[in-house]
Amino acid sequence: MDQLSSNYKLEERTAIFGENIIGFCQGIKQDAITRPIISQLVRSGTSVGANYMEANGACSRKDFTNKIYICKKEAQETKHWIRMMVKCFPEMKSEAGNLWQEAQELTMIFQKITNSLKRNIP
Repeated sequence: MDQLSSNYKLEERTAIFGENIIGFCQGIKQDAITRPIISQLVRSGTSVGANYMEANGACSRKDFTNKIYICKKEAQETKHWIRMMVKCFPEMKSEAGNLWQEAQELTMIFQKITNSLKRNIP
């Protein structure tokens, strides 16, 4: 698989992840506790893809590296908010678990990219 195709697939994967986070949150009853959790979850979950798009449009290697680190951090943060959501709605554990797993896989992908960038420092 060439690099362009690989980039497109990860762009699509992160976009779908954000869409799935939005869909998950749309079905949740909002109250004083869940409202901020939903807000944080949507922000971090959709930020993964937005930052990956920015990374692909980066004007320098340093900018690219920074955006990839942000992608990883946002994916990790998303796992935290998913956990908090399950605390509020234990009956959503299965659906939330699927989202958590995807966030974990994205975290590992971005970690691999950052490791590769460190090894190939010019």
